[in-house]
Amino acid sequence: MDLDAYVAAHRAHWNRLEVLLSRRGRLTGEEADELLTLYQRVATHLSVVRSSAPDAVLVERLSTLVAQARSAVTGAHTPAWRDVARFFTVTFPAALHRSAAWWLPTAAAFLVVSWTVGWWVATHPEVQSAILPPQAVQQLVDHDFADYYSSAPAAEFAFGVWTNNAWIAAGSLAGGVLLGVPVIVMLWQNAVNVGISGGLMWDNGRADVFFGLITPHGLLEITAVLVAAGAGLRLGWTVVSPGPRTRLQALSETGRETIGMALGLAMMLLVSGVIEAFVTPSGLPTWARVGIGVVAEVGFVLYVIVLGGRAVRAGATGDIAAAARGDRLPTVG
Repeated sequence: MDLDAYVAAHRAHWNRLEVLLSRRGRLTGEEADELLTLYQRVATHLSVVRSSAPDAVLVERLSTLVAQARSAVTGAHTPAWRDVARFFTVTFPAALHRSAAWWLPTAAAFLVVSWTVGWWVATHPEVQSAILPPQAVQQLVDHDFADYYSSAPAAEFAFGVWTNNAWIAAGSLAGGVLLGVPVIVMLWQNAVNVGISGGLMWDNGRADVFFGLITPHGLLEITAVLVAAGAGLRLGWTVVSPGPRTRLQALSETGRETIGMALGLAMMLLVSGVIEAFVTPSGLPTWARVGIGVVAEVGFVLYVIVLGGRAVRAGATGDIAAAARGDRLPTVG
């Protein structure tokens, strides 16, 4: 494409759009319609220049014009409480519901690996010896496992657990774009670690301590991590098999939906972190501590089934609102 000829042919449109933008708020009805038409036209010009003759100065000018025109046409978006409410009542539960076909099998696989490793460790003394010397095993089952939950002041412990788990969840979500390989590695490591700890505690007669301490917070915490892992694997599969959409479109749509889940999962992990810091090491009887964890988990399941199902039936996808996705205009060379 002859860039100079293209600029000469369309410069008048760009200059006119600049004039209309400078008079924003004082436009007649005809001028407002003209601004909308020019906005769409210049957006197409920008796409053509980017793909055919990417001149940095021209791209910057047209990008600025398109951004200003979009703001003039759609109005500035001011975050409000209703947006937050919509995220937690529609967008996030819809994303959870739609990705359940991925995170439920992921959870099942995680449990199978954890229980298998736990059984193997508990029934094979030579495996235990290969993992830790007998003195270290005794220290773990008698002291270290339980002492961990009171190793720091509750508020500090809750914050540390929350940030650590939030990073793990975010990494699982984003790692899906690498064909899900980092997600599978993370899942395997965590499943094996849980199985080893459970197997050592079980074989030394401390299964009640293990489940009494891990269940109150672990149900919701592990669920959040598995949801993130399942969503990440779904994103990875989108890269491999985008379906009827173009690969870029499929990755963009599924990616926005997946990354958008990070905020909701962070809130889930905040709840589990508070339970882990204030409930797990508390003096409450085991049945009460476990009961709190079960209530939190049941609440999550109902959240996905009730709110998620309703949102999906209403057409929600878990993606951001259409107005916030930017413009996708057809282009010709």
